[in-house]
Formats: sequence, C-alpha cells, structure tokens
Amino acid sequence: MADRSLRGTRLGAFSMESDAGVVPSERQITVYVCPQGHRVELPFSIEAEIPPTWECRCGSTAQLLGGPAPEPKPARQGRTHWDMLLERRSIPELEELLKERLALLRASRGEKPSRRSA
Repeated sequence: MADRSLRGTRLGAFSMESDAGVVPSERQITVYVCPQGHRVELPFSIEAEIPPTWECRCGSTAQLLGGPAPEPKPARQGRTHWDMLLERRSIPELEELLKERLALLRASRGEKPSRRSA
C-alpha cells in the first residue's frame, strides 16, 4: 500500500517555473491623496489606464495627485408612488377606480349610494 502513494512536492507550495529570462513590464508609481491627508503610492504598468480615484485604507476616496478631477455621477431623480401610478394609469382611469372603490366601501358599511356626481 505504501508503494502506491503519490510522492512529490506539496500542492501550491512550489512552482517548477523559474523567473529566469522574464522581463517585467515597465512600471510607474502613482500617488493618490485622500481628504484625511493619507498618501497611497501604487505601481502601475506604463501600458495600464490609471484610474482617477482609489479607495484609501481609511475607507474614503483618494484622488490621483495632479490628475484630472473625477467626473461626477449624474444624480438620479427619485420617483414617487404617484409618478409610478401615472405611468400605469391615466387620470380618468384613476377617477373611475376611485368611484368603484368608494361605492364598495359604502356598500360594506350599509350606506345608501350617494346621488351627487363628482
């Protein structure tokens, strides 16, 4: 049984590849500064697109030192329940529904239907 066991290196512990002959890409150091004054220095490849903002270790958003200001995100206008209702129904349809629901409510209370027209 012991002669059937697998022998070799542990999985993930060592790589059989070597770094000989590998030329790393050129790097540039970018500096980001957050509102609290923290400085974050990151290496990026020269070919990489540099983001205008980076998340600082304190959690706030750091901006690229000397870089363009980030584009503000468009503010999304909130919709009310009334706006969503008007997307589904027209005003005359809503008035008709209101009349039907009021008639049902009055009938459940035992009231007589009103003769006034709205």
